[in-house]
Amino acid sequence: MATFLYKLGRLAFRRRRYVALLWVGLMAGAIFAASAAPAAPEDSFSMPGTESQKAFDLLEKRFPDASADGASARVVIRAPEGEKIDSAKPKAEVEKMVAAIGKGPQVGSVDDPFKAKTVSKDGSTAYASVTYKVPATELTDEARDALTKATDQTRDAGLTVETGGDAVMAEQEMGGSAELIGIAISAIVLILTFGSLVAAGMPLLTAIIGVTIGISGIAALGSTLDLSATTSTLAMMIGLAVGIDYALFIVSRYRAEIAEGREPEEAAGRATGTAGSAVVFAGLTVVVALSGLAIVNIPILTKMGLAAAATVVIAVLIALTMIPALLGFAGRKVLRRKDRKKSASELQDPNAKPKLGTRWARFVLRHPLSVLLVAVIGLGAVAVPAASLELGLPDEGSSAPDTTQRKAYDMLSESFGAGFNGPLMVTISKDADVAGAAKTVGDSIAKIDGVAAVTPAQPNKAGDTAIMNVVPETGPSDHDTEELVKTIRSTADGIGSDTGSEILVTGQTAMTIDFSQTLDDALLPYLGLVVGLAFLLLMLVFRSILVPLKAALGFLLSVAAALGAVVAVFQWGWLADVVGVDQPGPIMSMMPIFMIGVVFGLAMDYEVFLVTRMREAYVHGARPGESVVTGFTHGGRVVAAAAVIMISVFSGFIMENDDMIKMMGFGLAVAVLFDAFVVRMAIVPAVLALLGKAAWWLPRWLDKALPNVDVEGEKLHKNLGDTGSPDAETDRELAPVGR
Repeated sequence: MATFLYKLGRLAFRRRRYVALLWVGLMAGAIFAASAAPAAPEDSFSMPGTESQKAFDLLEKRFPDASADGASARVVIRAPEGEKIDSAKPKAEVEKMVAAIGKGPQVGSVDDPFKAKTVSKDGSTAYASVTYKVPATELTDEARDALTKATDQTRDAGLTVETGGDAVMAEQEMGGSAELIGIAISAIVLILTFGSLVAAGMPLLTAIIGVTIGISGIAALGSTLDLSATTSTLAMMIGLAVGIDYALFIVSRYRAEIAEGREPEEAAGRATGTAGSAVVFAGLTVVVALSGLAIVNIPILTKMGLAAAATVVIAVLIALTMIPALLGFAGRKVLRRKDRKKSASELQDPNAKPKLGTRWARFVLRHPLSVLLVAVIGLGAVAVPAASLELGLPDEGSSAPDTTQRKAYDMLSESFGAGFNGPLMVTISKDADVAGAAKTVGDSIAKIDGVAAVTPAQPNKAGDTAIMNVVPETGPSDHDTEELVKTIRSTADGIGSDTGSEILVTGQTAMTIDFSQTLDDALLPYLGLVVGLAFLLLMLVFRSILVPLKAALGFLLSVAAALGAVVAVFQWGWLADVVGVDQPGPIMSMMPIFMIGVVFGLAMDYEVFLVTRMREAYVHGARPGESVVTGFTHGGRVVAAAAVIMISVFSGFIMENDDMIKMMGFGLAVAVLFDAFVVRMAIVPAVLALLGKAAWWLPRWLDKALPNVDVEGEKLHKNLGDTGSPDAETDRELAPVGR
C-alpha cells in the first residue's frame, strides 16, 4: 500500500492543477446538485420492532383522522390569585382562547378544558390539549404564531398562561458564535503548530471542501434516499474532525521529509506513502464505527452513521490527493519562514534542544510503571460515576426554568400531578365488541399501583380499535414510570388473552422508554462489533497482538472516564453552574453509543498515527525504547494539536442553550481530552516501555496468514534504495533510556 500511495502522492504533486481543479469542480457540482434537488424530507422517527412503534403504526391505520404523529401542544391556564378558573370572567377568557386556537392553521382539534374536565381539584388551573394535523417538523410559522397570539391575549387579560408540547418552538440559538470560537481556536493551534500560515491553512481548506462535498451530496440525494436535514449533523461534525486530522498528519510528515533533505516532490510522495497509509487505516476504523450504528436498528441513526461514513471516505481521498497537490503549490513554504532557506543539516541541528514530545517520552521510559499507575487510577476514579448511569430522553422538566415549556410542566405537576406531563396511551384492538374489552382493560389498569387516572376508551368508527389514556402518578423521566409501563404491559398480556384482544402501550413516555431500552440492548453488540473489527484492522497495521489489544482497552478506559464525567455533571449536578446545566437529570439515551462511535474514530486516528511512526522506526532497526521516542519526536506535537483542535470545536457546543447539545459537546470534549492526553500520551508509551520487544510479537503462523499492507513503508524504502531509517540513525544516541 505504501508504494501505491507513494506513486499517487507524486502523481498528484506533478498534476497539482488538474487535481485541484477536479476537487473544486466536484465541490461546485455537488453544490449545484444540492440546490437543484427537491427539498429534503422531514425527519421520520421510527423504532422497528418495539411495542410503541407497533401501536403507532396501528393507530395510523385504524385512526387515520387522529394524526397519531401530529404535533401537540398543552396550554396550561391559571386563574388570578384567589379566583377560580371556572368563575365567569376567567372561564369566558379561556373559552375565547380555545376558539381562537381552533381557528389557527393546521389545527386538528382543541379540547375545551371545561367539557373535557381538565380542571384541577382546587379549581385554580386548567389545561387545553391542542392537536395538529401535521408533525412538529412540518408546522408552519403561521401556525406557531397563531398559538402564541391566542395565549398572549389571554395572558393580557390577567390569567397566567404557559404552553408546552412539541408544537411549541424550542427557545434555543443554534449555530451561534460558540462554533466560530472553536474554529478560530483551531486556526490558532494550527498556526502555532506549524509556524506557517500556508501549512496551517491546508488542513482547514481541505476539511471545508470535503465537508461541503459531503453535506451537499447528502442534500442532493435527500429525496431519493430519504435523508433528512438532520442526517448531515453527524457528517458535518465528523467530517471536519477527521478532515483536519488527516491533512495535519500528511503535512506534518511532508515537513519532516523536507527537513531530512528530500526534494519537494519526493517528500510529498514519501509523506503520502507513509502517513497516508496511516490515514487510510485510521479512516477505515472510523467508517467501521459509524457504519456499525446500523446494528441499533433505528433508521435515523443508521442513515446518520452511513452519511458520516461517506464523508469520512471523502476526507481520506482528499487527504491522499489534494494535500499532495497543494504541497506542490506550496513547496518549502510549509516550513517556518526562518527555516525555508536552511539546509537539511541546519534543520536537523544535533545541538538543538529536544522537543517537548521527546523529553516526555524519555521521562515515561524512565518511569513507565509510575506513569501507567497514575494514569489508570486517575481515569478509573473519574469513571466511577458511570456505574450510576441512568439513561433517558430530556423532557420539558429539564428545560431552563425561565422557558414557557418548563413553567407549563411545573404548573401541571403542581395542580394535577407529575404524571399528567407524560400520559401513556393504551390501544385495544379486537374484531368485535372492542368497547366491552376496552372497559375491562381500563378497570384492570386502574387498579395497578402507580396509576393516577384512566380516561374512558374512545373506539374508532369501525369499532375494532379503541384508545385510552393512562396517567401515572410519577413524572415521565421517573424510574417508577418505567416500571409502571412494564407492569401494564405484563398485565395486558393476561387481559388480552381473557378478552381476545391485543393491547399495546405507547405514547411519548413509552416511546422514550422503548428508545432507551433499544439503545441499551444494542450498546454491547455495537461495542463488540467496532472494537472487534478495529482490532483486526490494527493487527494488520501493527503486525502485533498486544498493541491493538492495548489500543482497545485504552479506548474503553477513556470512554468510561468520559461517561463518568458526564454523569457527575449532568446527572449528579457537580459543577452544574460552571457548565450551565439548568436541571440535572438522566443522561440522553443516545449519548453512550454516540460517544463510542465518534470518540473511537478519533482515538484510533491518534493511535494509528502515533504508533505507526514507532512501528516504522522499530522495523528499520531502532530498539523498542528508541522507537517510542521517535514516535513522540515526530508525532507527539501533531497528535496534541489535533486533539486540542477537536476539544476546542466540541467545547463550543457547551455554550449552547440546549441541554442535549451541551451534553454532547461536554462529553466529546472530555473524551478526546482523556484519550489523547492520558491514554495515547501516557498509557501507550508506558505500556510499550514495559513490554519492550514483546509489544511487536506476532505468531509466525498468523504473520503468514495476514496480508502485509506495509503501512510502515518497509517495502517502499527497499524499492527506493534506502539503507536504513533516518529516524533510527538519528535516535541511536537514545539507547540508554530504552530497553
